[in-house]
Amino acid sequence: MNAAPIRLLLADDHPIVRAGLRAVLDTEADFAVTGEAATAERAVELAASDAYDVVLMDLQFGAGMHGAEATARITARPGAPRVLVLTTYDTDADILAAVEAGAAGYLLKDAPPEELAAAVRTAAAGQSALAPAVAHRLMDRMRTPAQALTRRELEVLQLVGDGLSNQQISKQLFLSQATVKSHLVHIYAKLGVDSRTAAVAVAGARRLIRQPG
Repeated sequence: MNAAPIRLLLADDHPIVRAGLRAVLDTEADFAVTGEAATAERAVELAASDAYDVVLMDLQFGAGMHGAEATARITARPGAPRVLVLTTYDTDADILAAVEAGAAGYLLKDAPPEELAAAVRTAAAGQSALAPAVAHRLMDRMRTPAQALTRRELEVLQLVGDGLSNQQISKQLFLSQATVKSHLVHIYAKLGVDSRTAAVAVAGARRLIRQPG
C-alpha cells in the first residue's frame, strides 16, 4: 500500500513562478500540489484548513503581508503544516526573520529540482532543511556572535537602507527614537563605520541586508 502523498501549498505572488514550481514538483510521485496562494494572507487562510503538509513560502508579496509574518502565523497553530521558505533573498536579515518565525527550511529559488524535492521531504518529516549557503551563513554568525548583528539590529538597518528616518523606523517597529539611535550605535560599532550610508554599504556588501532599490 502506497503512503499518502505529501500535500503542498505554493505561496508566491508570481503566477509564472507558481506554474514553474508546480511543473517541477508534479514530476515527483510522492508529491501532490493541492493549493496555490498569490498573497501571504491567502496562504495563512489556506494553511489553516488541515489540507496541507508543507507550504512553500516566498518572502516578498508586494505591498501585502511579508512571508516571515505569514510563516509565524501558520506555525503558531497546533498541527500546522511545515513551512519551507523558497526565495531569492539570502541576507542575514531575511534568513533570521524566517527561522525565528518557525520556518522548517530555507531554500533559494535557483536550487536544482532534486535539492528542492529533498528539502520538501525533509521538512515534511519534521526536520530542518537549509540550503548549504544559508547553513554556512548561520554557522558564521555562531562563530562570531560578538560581531553578528541581532535580528532587531538587522531590521533597523534594513529600514535605514530603505530610506526611512529614525522617526519613521520608530513608528514602524514600535520603538522609541532613543532605542533606534541606540541600535544604530551598536550597528556602527559592530560594522566599524560611523555613518548611516557607510553602514548600509557595508551591510549590503556582506549580504546582511538587501541592497537598496
